[in-house]
Amino acid sequence: MKVQILGSGCPKCKLLEQHAREAVEELGVDAEIVKVTDADDIMEMGVMMTPALAIDGEVKSVGKVLTKDQVAAYLNGVKFHAL
Repeated sequence: MKVQILGSGCPKCKLLEQHAREAVEELGVDAEIVKVTDADDIMEMGVMMTPALAIDGEVKSVGKVLTKDQVAAYLNGVKFHAL
């Protein structure tokens, strides 16, 4: 599994990355966490706001910092609907 954190490296992007790492560790899944910082690469994925989370190339969240539990829900294949 490939977990991508899309963003420039801002504090929100770093927090999303931290939450993703915590979720991967807690679930014990075999996942590679990749930071995507190139603006062209981010736009090619259809993302116009960061931070964003993608799993196996599929964008799951855009423009918000997900909690560890929200990331875990995506990793488990459950689509989380934020209020």
